[in-house]
Amino acid sequence: MTGTTAMVDVGGGFRAIFGCGVMDRMLEDGIDVDMCYGVSAGAANMTSFLARQHGRNHKFYTEYAFRKEYASADSFFRNHNFANLDYIYGTLSNHDGEYPLDYAALQANPTGFTVVACNAEDGSAKYFDKSRIRYDDFDIVKASSAVPVACEPYVVDGVPYFDGGIADPIPVAKAFDDGYDKVILILSRTRDQVREQRRDLAPAKILERTYPAAAERLRERYKTYNDEMEFAKQAEAEGRVLILAPEELYGLNTLSKNFEGLEMMYRKGYAAAEAIPEFLAA
Repeated sequence: MTGTTAMVDVGGGFRAIFGCGVMDRMLEDGIDVDMCYGVSAGAANMTSFLARQHGRNHKFYTEYAFRKEYASADSFFRNHNFANLDYIYGTLSNHDGEYPLDYAALQANPTGFTVVACNAEDGSAKYFDKSRIRYDDFDIVKASSAVPVACEPYVVDGVPYFDGGIADPIPVAKAFDDGYDKVILILSRTRDQVREQRRDLAPAKILERTYPAAAERLRERYKTYNDEMEFAKQAEAEGRVLILAPEELYGLNTLSKNFEGLEMMYRKGYAAAEAIPEFLAA
C-alpha cells in the first residue's frame, strides 16, 4: 500500500446495507484505511467497522429494522421521527443494549473517523471527529442520520443538525483536502444515477418554515450530489478513487425495505470489495 487512504460511505437509508457488505469483507481480509468519512447511515456502518464487529450492521438492517420501534409510521407519530434514532443508536447500541457497539475497540482503532452533518440553522456542513463519540453517546451519528421532515433535527452541543447528505453528500474532495491520497467511495445508488431535484422540493417547502437555510441546501442537494459525483469519477479516471456501487437497487430506497433486497444488496457489496486490495496496492 502506498500513500494514505480514506474511505467514504455516503449512506442512503436501507440501501446503505451495500456498504455493510463491503466492510465485512474488509474485516475478513484485514484491510484498514487511515480515515473514514461517514454520511448518514454510512456513519453508522463505519462505527461497527471501526469497532471490528463483523456482521453487526447486517443484523441491524435485516432483523432489527423490521421492528416498529426502529422505523415506522408508528414511530413517526409517537416520536416525530420515522427512524427512531435514539432506539437505533441508543437503546440497541449502548453498553447495556441488545447489541452494544464495542466502544473500547472503536477508541483503540487508530483509524480516524469524520462524521458529516448539516447545520440546520445555517445550512453549513459540519465535520465531527472521532473524539465526539463518547461512551453511550453516539449523538453525532444520530445527527448525521436525521432525514429532514421524516425526522426532527438532532441537537448536539446545543446546535440542531440534519442529515449530512444535504450539505456534503459525497465528501471525496474533503478527503483530498485533508491530505489523503486515495479514496474508496461506497455508494448506495448506481454509479450513473443522476439525482433529480423534484424529490427534494416538497420536503424543502415544509422545512423552509422552520429552517430556511437547510431548506435551501436541500433544494440544491441534487446539484451538489451530481457535481461531487462527477468529481469522484474524474478522480477515479486518475487512479485516485475506487467507486464501489450496486448495479441495481433491488426494490430498496431510503425509507423502505424488503428482506430479499437487503440480502442481495449486502452480498453485492461483499462481492464489490474484491477490488479493494488491487486499488490500494497500485
